[in-house]
Amino acid sequence: MAGQRAQWKGFIKFGEVSAGVALYTAASTSDRITFNTINTATGNRVNRVFVDSETDEQVPKEAQTKGFEIENGQYIIIDPDEIAAAIPESNKTLEIEAFIPCSDVDDVYFDKPYYLTPDKMGSDAFIALRDGMRKSNVAAIARTVLFRRMRTVLIRPHGKGLIATTLNYDYEVRSSKKAFEDMPKIKIEGEMLDLAKHIISTKKGEFDPAAFDDRYETALAELVKAKIEGKAPPKRKKVEVSKPNDLLAALRESAGFMNATKDLPKRTAANANAGSGRPRAARGAAAKTASSKAAPQRTAS
Repeated sequence: MAGQRAQWKGFIKFGEVSAGVALYTAASTSDRITFNTINTATGNRVNRVFVDSETDEQVPKEAQTKGFEIENGQYIIIDPDEIAAAIPESNKTLEIEAFIPCSDVDDVYFDKPYYLTPDKMGSDAFIALRDGMRKSNVAAIARTVLFRRMRTVLIRPHGKGLIATTLNYDYEVRSSKKAFEDMPKIKIEGEMLDLAKHIISTKKGEFDPAAFDDRYETALAELVKAKIEGKAPPKRKKVEVSKPNDLLAALRESAGFMNATKDLPKRTAANANAGSGRPRAARGAAAKTASSKAAPQRTAS
């Protein structure tokens, strides 16, 4: 990928076939607006220092080490060299252990996506793997050492290449049973269910990531732009929150069955609902414009 540095280079192996590959970051937060901590008295940037939690004295880097807390305030000291020795040895190979149906992995296990591309050597083997997986409608499970840890990776065909998603370990994923254990056992039927299905049918669409704007990032961009130009910060718009009397009334209102819409022709009401997606796309375009104007100042800060 031109202009982008590979995060990792190695090999992908399936059976006795291997090919050189490179991993590139597929999602990044580096374009978000960031701030530095400034001394209000001098206007200078503030540097972080480490201090002893008991004596409040500054601790230089050469006097710092790692520790694991076993009791409140009691630590086992672990040398950085001992931690380095625990890092698994890497052969720089994504070894495919199994091919599985694409739907077998619950996306709650998804961690971070990377684009997987051929790296000069073995392009024909890479393409054979990609096309074979696509025609068989399968994904691959592979393991390798990435960024100091042994990682399980889900590999799927994606565009002209592959996408490799690191997976969370089972101990890192919390059970949904505990999250939903207090869910009430309520059965919705009759008019309520029909209205809910009607609302869903009128709101069907397609996922377009460009249509969704990051309102917080947009607000920060507008704030930075205003400060650069010496203007007053933008005022927050008041949000009107509706307070329906009950669920059924809210469903009826959402479906367009309240008094306000009873006298309108059905075609007009449907068109009004269908047009609700356009302003969102416009807001997304406005957000990009504001962010681009403030972007040069991020590097300067």
